[in-house]
Amino acid sequence: MGRGRRYLFFIGIIIGAAAAYLLGLELAYQDMAAVKQHTIQLQSEIERLKRQIVLQESNLTIAQAKIRSTQAALDEVMPSKDTYIVSPNQSMLVAGGRLSIGLIGTPTNANVTMNINGKQQLVATGDTLNFAPDSSTSCRVRVQSFDMFKATITAVCEPVRPQ
Repeated sequence: MGRGRRYLFFIGIIIGAAAAYLLGLELAYQDMAAVKQHTIQLQSEIERLKRQIVLQESNLTIAQAKIRSTQAALDEVMPSKDTYIVSPNQSMLVAGGRLSIGLIGTPTNANVTMNINGKQQLVATGDTLNFAPDSSTSCRVRVQSFDMFKATITAVCEPVRPQ
């Protein structure tokens, strides 16, 4: 009978090992199914977030365009310090009244004719002109840009430093 018990013991161990193996397979399958389900949920969440990012980028682009447009309109109404917008056949006193600047006629494609303190100048975009309205003041006039309807210039006057 000692031998029969040994066989039963080994058979019990084999059945226990088989049961543990099958139980492990079942638990692993449940874990794999849960991981697969979670992966599917995450993929749908990723797609939703990608769509949200695209929408936000689109809204950001639209907002940036509106800001640029608003800034351009604001610059038209209130240009930066020492920046002036002169229309054709218009003149104005600038730089604290030290310079009289006028736009003579309509600008061409390449240049514009300006009257600065009674002196006509043919200038292009980026040109800088130096003037001395009196011996104690030095002024710079720079053409920033122009089109058929206006010229944008900067005019700055500073006291001359004694040498």
